[in-house]
This record gives sequence, C-alpha cells and structure tokens, in this order.
Amino acid sequence: MAGRAHVSGTCTRLHALCSSLPSYGFPFDRAALPHNGIYVLYEAGEGGHGGPRIVRIGTHTGQNQFPSRLEQHFLKENKDRSIFRKNIGRALLARDEDPFLSQWELDLTTSAARAAYGQLIDGDKQLKVERRVSAYLRRAFTFVVFRIDGKEERLRLESRMISTVSLCNECGPSASWLGLQSPKEAIRQSGLWLVNELYKEPLAPEDLALLARAGQE
Repeated sequence: MAGRAHVSGTCTRLHALCSSLPSYGFPFDRAALPHNGIYVLYEAGEGGHGGPRIVRIGTHTGQNQFPSRLEQHFLKENKDRSIFRKNIGRALLARDEDPFLSQWELDLTTSAARAAYGQLIDGDKQLKVERRVSAYLRRAFTFVVFRIDGKEERLRLESRMISTVSLCNECGPSASWLGLQSPKEAIRQSGLWLVNELYKEPLAPEDLALLARAGQE
C-alpha cells in the first residue's frame, strides 16, 4: 500500500503539472506545436485529482513528427495509422453491439492484407465509422504538450507517465466513460486508452522535474 500511496502522490503532481500547461483542442494550429514531444489527453466528463483526468499519453518515433502524429489521430480518417482511433471505434461499435466490429479489427496497412481482406470490408460503413470516430475525438478531447526532443527520452518518459497513471488508486474512469465499453480488457481496467506500458516503472522525482522544465519550453 505504501508504494501505491507514493504513486498516487506522484500522479497528483503529474496531473497538477499538466493542468498548468496551455490546453489545445480541435482544430489546433500545427505551427504552435513542437516538432518533438509527448502529448497528454483529457476527455470530457472525466475528472481526477481535482481537475481533468489524464486518459491517454502518447508520443512519436520519427524525429520531428509530433504534429503529424496528432493529425493522424484527429484529422486523417484511417484507423490503421492510429491505434487510438481504432480503440475509439472499437468502443463505439461494441457499445452499439454492431457486428461491423469484426471488419473494423482488420488491418489493411499492407498490400498483402488489402488483397486478402479488402473485398470483405463494407467501405461505406467503414467511412461512416471513421467519421463517427473523428466527431467524437474532436468534440471530447483536449491535450497538453511537453517538448522532448530526444527519442529515447521521449519513450522513457512516456512509459513512466503511463505507468504512473495506471498504478494510481486515486483516479479512475467515471461510470459513463466510453472506454468501459471497449472489448480490450486493458483499457477497461486501466481507465486509459492504452494497452501498452501499463503498470511498469512510475515517474521518479527527477522525471517530474524534467517534465516541469519541458512544459515551460
């Protein structure tokens, strides 16, 4: 319990730090974003630690691709390029008990996959679901940004931020959170739109100090 209490305190400080930063929503100005960074997402109706609750943390791997990564979530209607979009669609379809969920699961990124499964997809229905996902994302989510230029540091901090929130016993989803409809157990249990980097090593004090400096840049 002592370890969990410590993580809860760290999560409180992380939420406070994030809440002190400028918040972005859709539509956002690409030019106002750093070239490299970590984003922290909030979702309407979700609260924690006296403010908005963190529901997703993410970054990018390609250098200088941070704005493009956010556009893949909010702008480009292709769930195979954004696991976040795919997970939102999964929850919407599962909530509606829509059998199209089985088609939504198919990944058509490669030419081989398109050749094997493309004819199985109801293209009109897929477009409608993509538009529903876009509408939900643009309406419900806002985000804050930490500028982190180095790839290894971004990935390390992203993992520790995710672990901190998933380990916290003081913030969790509301009863009406869409993620509770997800077919992914990790999403339902963690209260985060994530399945990776959960329940690992949380942020250390020096990590919080680094994030505080990054948030000021």
